[in-house]
Amino acid sequence: MSGDGRKGFSEERLRHFGRRVDALIKGQSLSREEAFDLFTQILKAEQPDLQQGAFLAAITAKGATAEEIAGIWEAVYEMDTLKVSPNVQGLLAENCGTGMDSIKTFNISTAASIVAAAEGISMAKHGSRAVTSRCGTVDILEVLGVDVDCEVGLVKRSIEVAGIGIFNGTSKRVHPSALSRILSQIRFGTILNVAASLANPALPTYGVRGVYSREMILPVARAMREIGYKRAFVVHGRSSDGLRGMDEISTLGRTDVAELDGDGRIREYALNACELGLKRGDESALLNLGDVEEEAVRLLQLLSGLDREDRREIVCLNAAPLLCIAGRSDELREGVERAGDIIDSGRAVKKLIDWVREQNSDPGEKLERLERMLELAYA
Repeated sequence: MSGDGRKGFSEERLRHFGRRVDALIKGQSLSREEAFDLFTQILKAEQPDLQQGAFLAAITAKGATAEEIAGIWEAVYEMDTLKVSPNVQGLLAENCGTGMDSIKTFNISTAASIVAAAEGISMAKHGSRAVTSRCGTVDILEVLGVDVDCEVGLVKRSIEVAGIGIFNGTSKRVHPSALSRILSQIRFGTILNVAASLANPALPTYGVRGVYSREMILPVARAMREIGYKRAFVVHGRSSDGLRGMDEISTLGRTDVAELDGDGRIREYALNACELGLKRGDESALLNLGDVEEEAVRLLQLLSGLDREDRREIVCLNAAPLLCIAGRSDELREGVERAGDIIDSGRAVKKLIDWVREQNSDPGEKLERLERMLELAYA
């Protein structure tokens, strides 16, 4: 990951890092300051590749604490993130999944973000290309016409004008010196999927985040509170048999939630989509088909109101918390219904068109291609 990590450093420094990795392997946790220090050494390539990889594997296998997540986030945000401050009316929100889950669904959080933006909620997404899934949010948005490799200033303008934008977490134009180097060399999910995804250049303080395991719900909610989030939902959904999970709110089975309220309190509970007026979903209908072009057309069908089945229902369900934290709905059931109305009004697909127009320096060709894809969706 780094080249010669020993250059310029004493043996004692290398041994100290190794001892902390050994402690993680034995189940001991780090303070926020220790996590910040150790991950700063990784970002600066001050440790050999093997020690860098061992750290990521050990802390992921142990299960990171809120303090460790916050420390790694702080290192990425302070040391390797180009920062912007969008000028928006009202709150700035984000939503994403961490990946590493066992049910590989289509891009639910992407569609939910577009629905929320269509309701006037300013969305600052921070996503990546697929690492542990078949088609990441950056991959599908690129096909739809969004410039996912642009400078952060263009994303800022898109958030301000279109109400939505995405920062590519694997781009050197967003994380210029180290994060892209690390992510490009690993093909497995680590706690970095969680901590680095929080290093959003626009630093939103409202968010919905799906995590890959039930055990990560509370630590991530606490970490979000630790780094300054005012309201948040952290969720992990289950399959119908309860044996497998997804980093979304599920229509298949139970979803465990940790909700951070405006007073800084975290409330844990479980919800079932059936209790919110939705039918139990068909897992096969929610799976990512692996063909990004086909997935893009299907997403357009959903946003245009043509798909009224399982995919629509899970998108409405996952848009509902965004509508709630922004004050557009008083409760999740109302949020689900409102999300459906937004789609049926045509505002969701129009919002995507606005996004493609604004997150591009020369959008003409991209808009023409999107129009052709919409024709396929309606065919």
